[in-house]
Amino acid sequence: MVSTGLAAALSQSQNVRTFKKGPDYIDPMWLSAASGNPCYNLDFNTMPPAELLALFNSRAQGDLALIEANKGLYDGVDLHGVDSNAALAKLLKAPVVLVIDTVGTTRGIAPLLLGYQAFDADVNIAGVILNKVGGPRHEAKLRAAVEAYTDIPVLGAIRKHPALEIGERHLGLTTPEETGAFKSMIGRIGEIVAGSVDIEALRNIAATAPQHPATPVPVGQASERLKIGIARDTAFGFYYADDLEALESAGAELVFFNTLTDAALPQIDGLFIGGGFPETQMAALEANAPLRGDIKAAIEAGLPTYAECGGLMYLCETLSWHGETRNMVGAVKGDAVMNPRPQGRGYTKMKSRGGLWEKGTEVLAHEFHYARVDNLPADTRFEYEVQRGHGIDGKNDGVLLHNLLAGFCHLRHSAATPWAHHFVEFVRRHA
Repeated sequence: MVSTGLAAALSQSQNVRTFKKGPDYIDPMWLSAASGNPCYNLDFNTMPPAELLALFNSRAQGDLALIEANKGLYDGVDLHGVDSNAALAKLLKAPVVLVIDTVGTTRGIAPLLLGYQAFDADVNIAGVILNKVGGPRHEAKLRAAVEAYTDIPVLGAIRKHPALEIGERHLGLTTPEETGAFKSMIGRIGEIVAGSVDIEALRNIAATAPQHPATPVPVGQASERLKIGIARDTAFGFYYADDLEALESAGAELVFFNTLTDAALPQIDGLFIGGGFPETQMAALEANAPLRGDIKAAIEAGLPTYAECGGLMYLCETLSWHGETRNMVGAVKGDAVMNPRPQGRGYTKMKSRGGLWEKGTEVLAHEFHYARVDNLPADTRFEYEVQRGHGIDGKNDGVLLHNLLAGFCHLRHSAATPWAHHFVEFVRRHA
């Protein structure tokens, strides 16, 4: 919420470009809505440092770039921190602003900050924002401790406020579209943060970062365009902005449709159904029987289709959650069942078997799903051998059927895994 508020406040007078460290779909939705620009993910798991830097350089060409970290400054999978937020800050030569949850803390904030500074002297900690501050007395004690024992400027103190509390559920924060009147909501968050943080001081800190050379974003030729349908609504919305751009650069025209309200697929050459929350919309998905029937018929007729996580669940025979079962598309002969605990969560590594449009290489991806798929036929073909992670059954992911590939793991278009280009090539061969 602090990052969203800062993006909204800064965007009042600047062209702000936002980024999210690590694999995430929901936080980028908030940051994009706040800045008015696409938000891009910077993830060491799917891209080497040079490729991450190139992605940043190509998308950061505004007045100010704001990168929201994940977890703490030094957290990561690697013991030595090569995939940490600190490593990203050093790669981008970006100053760091710490956001500290101050609940239950006064003088103890000083050794915390000193430890963060001493842990890696190459990280430029340029300021701190005190978050969830109890009141004036609490704020005064915190400021006094920081000023007495450290040289880190206090950029602001954000009090506890009901407008900064966003609902959470099994996959994290609710998405902006689900909160109702989200534009006014983000505007209010921006007002609160702007009234609590020295925005001008933050701009001055950002100005100390070096200018990165602009690199062009690849674009495809208009004459090559194929129509790729993209399901985008409150049930499905988990898409990486640069993946969609990669589809376009490969020659696709993206045609968005609504699985809840559209009675038929648009005129398309290929179909992409990403992740999301089909379980929260399963009654409305079931009620739209004409579209479900149209999708099933199209897949069985050979329409090139790719589905991830929630998309896989939607293509199953049924979806069950909280004791309720609803009919879904039925193209995948299995039943999606939601569970109280995650079935797969974290970074994954898979080996492609080269079944459809993948090229038989190692694939680095990620998964976060509470669903499993039951009752798949014994002769089900799978695209991926799972080497790390869970996928569909702990050993395999990516159901292959007709010209359909549907799995739980989320792919990320990169130089090592250029899935978007491979998919468009596959669509072109079958157009």
